[in-house]
Amino acid sequence: MTGFTQDRLGWRPWLAPLTEEELTDAHYEALVDKARAASPYFLLLARDPDILHARTKTDVDIFYNADGGLPRAERELAATATSRRNGCVFCASVHARFASHHAKRPEDVQRLLDEGVGAPQDGRWRAVIDAAVALAATPEQLGPEHIAALRAAGLDDLAISDTLQAAAFFNWANRLMLSLGEPTPQEDR
Repeated sequence: MTGFTQDRLGWRPWLAPLTEEELTDAHYEALVDKARAASPYFLLLARDPDILHARTKTDVDIFYNADGGLPRAERELAATATSRRNGCVFCASVHARFASHHAKRPEDVQRLLDEGVGAPQDGRWRAVIDAAVALAATPEQLGPEHIAALRAAGLDDLAISDTLQAAAFFNWANRLMLSLGEPTPQEDR
């Protein structure tokens, strides 16, 4: 597998996922969006529909809830930085594309992928990346200095909460994905 990229990647599970033919109404409800049935990752997680449903509703709320807080681009940036720090090539590619699209800053996102989490970024992005990476390392690494930097960058309590939720969710999601399979050079169709 090549390094970090904004290209679309595939993902191959090490355990047998369900097939689309095996999905029941309960599985489709757990997927939240039927299009996820084309993903080997979601087909594997569908083996436990109750957990998949809770996981997916949490993911959707963190990234798609537009009721104030952090803009979508920076939620995706937090997920990208966390994934880059954790070595999850697949998740980093997905969230880097979203961050690039929503922020209209593909060069800055690519620098994060190419040079790592310490790559130069502007003040607000630096604060989001640093907080996400600290939380990904271990919760004790996230300190008052990270919160102060987020506040100094103009984030209010809800935006800070969104930053931490995006980072924490992807810290968990990266570890799950990394333990269940591996990225492939191109999307499996």
